[in-house]
Amino acid sequence: MTFDVIGIGNAVVDVISPADDSFLDLMGIEKGIMQLVERDRGETLYAAMKERVQAPGGSVANTLAGLGNLGLNTGFIGRVHDDALGRFYAKSMAEDGTDFVNAPVPGGELPTSRSMIFVSPDGERSMNTYLGISSELGPDDVADEVAGGTKLLFLEGYLYDKPKGKEAFERAAKLCQDTGGRAGIALSDPFCVDRHRDDFRRLVRDLDYVIGNEHEWQSLYETDLDAALKQATADSGLVVCTRSGDEVILLQGDDRAVVPVNRIVPVDATGAGDQFAAGFLYGYATGQSLEVSGRMGCVAAAEVISHYGARPETDLKELFRKADLI
Repeated sequence: MTFDVIGIGNAVVDVISPADDSFLDLMGIEKGIMQLVERDRGETLYAAMKERVQAPGGSVANTLAGLGNLGLNTGFIGRVHDDALGRFYAKSMAEDGTDFVNAPVPGGELPTSRSMIFVSPDGERSMNTYLGISSELGPDDVADEVAGGTKLLFLEGYLYDKPKGKEAFERAAKLCQDTGGRAGIALSDPFCVDRHRDDFRRLVRDLDYVIGNEHEWQSLYETDLDAALKQATADSGLVVCTRSGDEVILLQGDDRAVVPVNRIVPVDATGAGDQFAAGFLYGYATGQSLEVSGRMGCVAAAEVISHYGARPETDLKELFRKADLI
């Protein structure tokens, strides 16, 4: 196979800025969640940002950056416009070690997607995402040799917000599984789960692994966490449940691991879930136990919340060695 891991998701340039609660109130920004915004609102928020830091983002793309840091051969199926931000995105992904498999798209009116992320003094991030051209990602963007040439495929639940994204997602999963690869999904957020509950319940049954936090699992099955995870385990091959500042639960058939987390005060919580996924998927791809894979996820998440930005700045393998994981 050509790739160790292929990701498919929204290609979004993150624009990060510090902001206190009074600024969030002034701008009508809901703290701590991701909101989709229209183009005009996006331009207003961008203009209001101070001390902007720009970085390639998008949940799955951030996870791939972590996997590239760990030495796996990664590729990303995404869609950017052939504009300054789009060229920046494709170049930055390549520099981080991930093959951005689709060239920037010339023509058309939709610009490259961007997310204005306001980081509060307590590390909470409030994300305001204008999807732009990434909302047009479709099955034609999924090449047979890419999705069918990977050991692991990682999908982003947000793609289900657009019919073409859903088609791209399902085509990629089928190509991967038909050639012996394993495909999985991150549930993305509770509101995304609410919007696509029936589809996501089917995906839990069809895919090889599913990662979600406690709120997403509760939303998916509309019940308490214990009952939701029991149902998920009956449906899915491998279930991962993260809980903010609390133990991570990993379930596969009769196998169960509960991994404690080392609580630290976050500098910036952006990317915690994305890097947990990177550490976990590294363990999963390299044949580690549920417990070791979960611990790898926790180490990677702790690294990324210790600094600004959603991607690791330290050699994650070295951190794994220090934790006696490899």
